[in-house]
Amino acid sequence: MRVAATIDIAATPAEVWGFITDPERSLHFLHGVTRFERAGDHAPGPGMRFRMLMRIGSAEIGSLVEVVEWHEHRDLAWTSVTGLDQRARWRLRERDSGRTHVEFRLSYGVAGAGLGGWIAERVAAPQVRRNFQRSLVQLKRQVEHERLRTDAARRRAARSTASSG
Repeated sequence: MRVAATIDIAATPAEVWGFITDPERSLHFLHGVTRFERAGDHAPGPGMRFRMLMRIGSAEIGSLVEVVEWHEHRDLAWTSVTGLDQRARWRLRERDSGRTHVEFRLSYGVAGAGLGGWIAERVAAPQVRRNFQRSLVQLKRQVEHERLRTDAARRRAARSTASSG
């Protein structure tokens, strides 16, 4: 099953990248995800692993995933090592006036589960799709809020410097 969601965020790709590559922040915006934590101490980049669980109905399903593509501020892709068979990709593309187009795609399946697995994938798809769209809306809120806080702090510092000089 394939699921995708997109959104435009009023921030630079570097600002968005800081959120999607930080497991500490991930649980704050990934809707329905109950665990997203680094597995091991591999440096950020290809080969880094995460343990990920998502609540679908009353069940938590997930995988140990490994980053297979890492193009800073542009693309991050992972594939499952164990658990639910999945491949995911974050794509960040800079737009005019400091905006970033964000796309999040996921392909998943229950390997070797036959007809029952196929049915389970179809039943879960609407909830997974809603979770992804909500995740992107929450990511947008958090990134844009952080940008507003940073801009306000810069203005305060500039006023403080100007008034003391």
